[in-house]
Amino acid sequence: MERYMIIVAGGSGKRMGSDVPKQFLPINGKPILMRTIERIKQYDNNMSIIIVLPEDHIPYWQLLCREYNFDVPCIIAHGGKERFYSVKNALTHVPEECWVGVHDGVRPFVSNETLDKLFEASETNYAVIPAIAPYESIRMDTGDSNSIIDRNIVKLIQTPQIFHSSLLKKAYSTDYKTMFTDDASVVEQVMGNKIKLVEGNRENIKITTTFDLMMAEVIYENYKF
Repeated sequence: MERYMIIVAGGSGKRMGSDVPKQFLPINGKPILMRTIERIKQYDNNMSIIIVLPEDHIPYWQLLCREYNFDVPCIIAHGGKERFYSVKNALTHVPEECWVGVHDGVRPFVSNETLDKLFEASETNYAVIPAIAPYESIRMDTGDSNSIIDRNIVKLIQTPQIFHSSLLKKAYSTDYKTMFTDDASVVEQVMGNKIKLVEGNRENIKITTTFDLMMAEVIYENYKF
């Protein structure tokens, strides 16, 4: 089946302390969003890319594409107030019978190995997501008290998250709820599907803070895909 990748890029840059939205900040001289798109296309050049941007960010993105001579074909969908609505808008560009991934625009370091695992698992599972084990100790803080949690039963969730398109489209036909923290949570809550976890790669960080941006520069210089 065909493969589509929805890349959600609606960040504001507030946690970066920047007036420039974080997806447009550079890693090694090129905007993060371009690095993310290139990473996916390097893995599978035939994969169709849909990027989701706030409407008022689109002219700036088009300006950056001209400035960097960035000509990777991408469908542009308009972002919504919540991530849920952004993905829902993007799904209107996705056919019924295909595999569709949803990926954070500020995760430019997903590995070929992780992507292989995701798409291989998707042949027998309609909802597959990457996860890694935490290194740190974890505690549950309820405000009045806190308690240790066994880190062996906890996973840190990454993207891209891969689904059969008919399943994801049907899940997103529901109304938005605050419990929807990612695409897997929508499918799980609405459709009742079990989510298949595969091992992600630790370099696949979500670049959100200035520290993350510094780490991204180090990863870019040293990590081989």
